[in-house]
Amino acid sequence: MNSVGKDEIFGLLDTFRIELPSWGFANTGTRFGKFLQPSAATTTEEKFNDAGEVHRLTGACPTIALHVVWDLPEGIGSVKEISRLSARYGIQPGSVSPNLFEDQIYKHGSFGNPDPSIRQQALAHTLAGIEIAHQLDSRDISLWFADGSNYPGTANIRRRKQWFEEALTKLHARLYPRQRLLVEYKPFEPAFYHTDIAEWGMAMHLAKTAGTEAKVLVDTGHHYQSQNIEQIVAWLLSENMLGGFHFNDRRYADDDLTLGSIDPYQVFRIFHEIHSYQWETGTKADIAYMIDQSHNLKGKIEESIQTVTMAQQLFVKAALVERAALADAQNQCDLIRAESLLQDAFNTDVRPQIEEWRNAKGLPRDPRKAFLESGYLERITRERSVRNSQGISSYA
Repeated sequence: MNSVGKDEIFGLLDTFRIELPSWGFANTGTRFGKFLQPSAATTTEEKFNDAGEVHRLTGACPTIALHVVWDLPEGIGSVKEISRLSARYGIQPGSVSPNLFEDQIYKHGSFGNPDPSIRQQALAHTLAGIEIAHQLDSRDISLWFADGSNYPGTANIRRRKQWFEEALTKLHARLYPRQRLLVEYKPFEPAFYHTDIAEWGMAMHLAKTAGTEAKVLVDTGHHYQSQNIEQIVAWLLSENMLGGFHFNDRRYADDDLTLGSIDPYQVFRIFHEIHSYQWETGTKADIAYMIDQSHNLKGKIEESIQTVTMAQQLFVKAALVERAALADAQNQCDLIRAESLLQDAFNTDVRPQIEEWRNAKGLPRDPRKAFLESGYLERITRERSVRNSQGISSYA
């Protein structure tokens, strides 16, 4: 069916890197409550430890995304400790996320707040995040904003747009070489009348306004029902504006479910657009693949492994599409042949090839099974259960 051989599949897996979120290992919850797990990480060190275990078993997750407030409570003063944890657990600091939504001052917004002093505090906090990222040798500063309004007429939408343009331009001017700003969007929640960066076009406009090292971050859960995310990905690739993903899945909106648990074919189609872009242009897309899921009910480490292995399968499946045959079918308007080329690749079982790659790398053929048999979960449950029963966590 396809001409992709073992060596090419191995090469794809060698370079496919998925960043783990620190907060994915801590106790998290919904607006209605937090459900505690006895094995959840309660400190930043425990998050690094758990992330290191996922990477040890999958070989695909060498970095961990960090939140400035949750993981670096002393700001710049926490950098030395993060570096120590990185060296001890073999996990590098990944993207750095400033926290512009928890403090009481952000009740009416951060960069979109009518109070110039609050906008300045938000800017100073984010600039500190850029400096932290520089000291940790982290490339991406990931920006998500809860800014918006809940009632008509309560916010000057155009003025807030201008404030965002000004703030992001100032941030871009302070980037170090190799650093990027990744601007995320979300249609609603916590704001329900208007969100200042509600969709990909707004994020792209703000990124382009900021400067050449600002790109768009696509969270797969941040879309309305039935929205064609792969079309958004195709447009962003065409404009050289796609910087990264926060991968998850959703049934309704920002459910933060396990990747591929609801619609694996959608994730496959997203990867297909990326592979197609690279095949057509001969250029490797510069994309940061990150997970952003709330592991509220499933075991956090086990779900992380489940997510990584699913992502690997879908990434390889999408590479199996016969690009030349597809291009011919598209040019001939041969609809069934074109669609079938995607379906055939999606329906191919690539698990044997991935298991062979793992074996060649000295990794367990079944990472999740290896984790469950390792005794790691039982050990950390004993060590952490008391603190978790008391609700202690580095996740605010």
